[in-house]
Amino acid sequence: MKKISVSLSGHQTSISLEPEFVDALNQISKHDKVSVASIIQNIDDTRSPESNLSSAVRSYILRRYMQESKL
Repeated sequence: MKKISVSLSGHQTSISLEPEFVDALNQISKHDKVSVASIIQNIDDTRSPESNLSSAVRSYILRRYMQESKL
C-alpha cells in the first residue's frame, strides 16, 4: 500500500492505495492535466457519505478505465 497525502477543504488527509491504483491515478492526472489533489477533491465532493475516500478513489479509477476502454 502507498499513502497519498493531500489537503481537502483546508484539512490534511491521507489515503492508502495499492501501487497500481496510485500509478493509474497519476496517469489520469497527466492525461487530464490536473493535479492528483484536484481529482481527489472532486471525488471527495461527490462521493456518498457512506463510502470511504480510498474506496471512492478506486471506484473512480475503475470507471475511468472502463470508460476509456469502452467495455
